[in-house]
Amino acid sequence: MKLCVVVLGAGFGGLELSSILSETIGDRLDLTLIDRNESFYFGFSKLDVMFGRAAPDSVKIAYRNIVKPGVQFRREMVIAIDPIAKRVTTATRTYEADVLVIALGADYDVDATPGLAEGGNEFYSFHGAERLREVIPAFTKGHAIVGVTSAPFKCPPAPSEAALLLHDYLVERGVRSACEISIVMPFGLPIPPSPDTSRALLEAFAERNINFIPKRLVRAIDPSRHVAILDDETEMPFDLFLGIPKHRVPDVVLASGMTENGWIPVNRANLETRFPQVYAIGDVTSVGTPKAGVFAEGAAKIAAASIIARLDGDEGSAPYSGAGSCYVEFGQHLVGRVDVDFFSGPKPTGSFTEPSEEIVRDKRYFGSSRKARWFGI
Repeated sequence: MKLCVVVLGAGFGGLELSSILSETIGDRLDLTLIDRNESFYFGFSKLDVMFGRAAPDSVKIAYRNIVKPGVQFRREMVIAIDPIAKRVTTATRTYEADVLVIALGADYDVDATPGLAEGGNEFYSFHGAERLREVIPAFTKGHAIVGVTSAPFKCPPAPSEAALLLHDYLVERGVRSACEISIVMPFGLPIPPSPDTSRALLEAFAERNINFIPKRLVRAIDPSRHVAILDDETEMPFDLFLGIPKHRVPDVVLASGMTENGWIPVNRANLETRFPQVYAIGDVTSVGTPKAGVFAEGAAKIAAASIIARLDGDEGSAPYSGAGSCYVEFGQHLVGRVDVDFFSGPKPTGSFTEPSEEIVRDKRYFGSSRKARWFGI
């Protein structure tokens, strides 16, 4: 009898877990991978779309390209999850599983920040980034704010990257001297686990006259006055607002009863939830790592190893280390890298590799290797 696995969400976590199980136990596997979307894209490609460096369709990879032993992809909307019965209901059918994996990521709650939908822009969704490629060219003078509205949020380097790439974009158009750029960030440093990365970013901000405003959040937007209101009631006028909206679990996850304090708690050793044979990986969890694709991928490796070990009657593998690497766009066609370890020591640590063309190639390989592994492209 084959192991019946249902994986909800075809992002970094869902794709990596499905690939590992297919490669390892494909002849004993009946895995259904469910996602509401028809295609995948790397998170970092949204910046390329936003600043006109890539056409929207060029960064999308169709899920129909997935051809793996024991795996079938279904484009369906999940409407109910029963973690006790390991049962999933979509808009078209119901699935019963031996093993259920929740990898649905985090949704964006734009309405949680008053005025953001009416008076600002968000660039974390693909739709938001696509819309901004039409909005940003109209910004030729005034104040641009890159503002975080809530924590935690995906890809902690992204606000810094957006500000640096906006600087480059304005320089190329010859209007940078007429523009001011500010970043509002809830942390004291751009990348708290890595002082070296933070130092490099702060130096880059200083060189480019980008204002870094730490330990603050944008609480609201006043569309009529074009003002961002911070959590200390400070008001910042703006002509262009690029927002990072509040993150939350998808409604279907919240309704499932799996969450505590807004996210799914898991056993850090193997990413299993309090429900037997139900795992959660990636942004939907409260495991303690950043909400970024590389950490979802790392969690998927551990969850897959646990699933395989149980199937074979073996002991589990080493626990999740919480280690991962993030690429950081520094502008001027250079990329740096931060390597972070969250669980090995008493506190998170991070090392920094200076921006270079070599890291640009490294980032390019990061994307191409996963396209090949997950989609055979």
